[in-house]
Amino acid sequence: MIFELDNVELYFKNKRILNGIYLKAETGQVTAILGRNGCGKSSLLNIAFGNLKPKYKLIRLNSKPLLKPLYLTGLTKYLPQYNFIPSGIKLSFVFKLYQLDWDSFTENFEAFSIYKSSKLKALSGGERRIVETYIILKTKSDIVFLDEPFSHLSPLHIETVKQMIAEEKEHKVIIISDHLYQHIIEVSDTIYLLKNGATKKIEKLTELEDYKYLSEGSL
Repeated sequence: MIFELDNVELYFKNKRILNGIYLKAETGQVTAILGRNGCGKSSLLNIAFGNLKPKYKLIRLNSKPLLKPLYLTGLTKYLPQYNFIPSGIKLSFVFKLYQLDWDSFTENFEAFSIYKSSKLKALSGGERRIVETYIILKTKSDIVFLDEPFSHLSPLHIETVKQMIAEEKEHKVIIISDHLYQHIIEVSDTIYLLKNGATKKIEKLTELEDYKYLSEGSL
């Protein structure tokens, strides 16, 4: 599948936030959005998913315009920055709800085996992030949006999540954004830099320094 987001215009109180946006992602690749805090990365993901209505946008799937919000198609899953699963639900029920195998999860994250009958509120912030990221990545879909999936994770868990992303991209479109640019660069096939409300496709990593996203010598 080929996903395209084009001609996005977003205003907040007459202030232009996004304009001149183009982004292309496809099955078999991880497409990243990098940019400084507050530049509109989360807004762009919300627009793509259909949570946020801009002044204008155009979404195409396999070159055909999509005339309804993407989330209504059943094709996509979205990991927001905030916790989206209620705290009072048991993990065993969550995995049953999303039709995912608990044992497969604990093969990747052995330390979670003690939590099967626990409620999500018993987990730390990083542990909840792992559960929710796993669910979004592993639940059946064609397109996955990940907003800050590495937030609050330990280095070991970050590597496990990166491996999961690499596996899932083989049959999904994955679009990711995170401020931990080193991990984004490692896991991504295509990178767009969001700056001054517009996207720039990065052809060489040194352009991230040229466009002042990274300081010289960061790479």
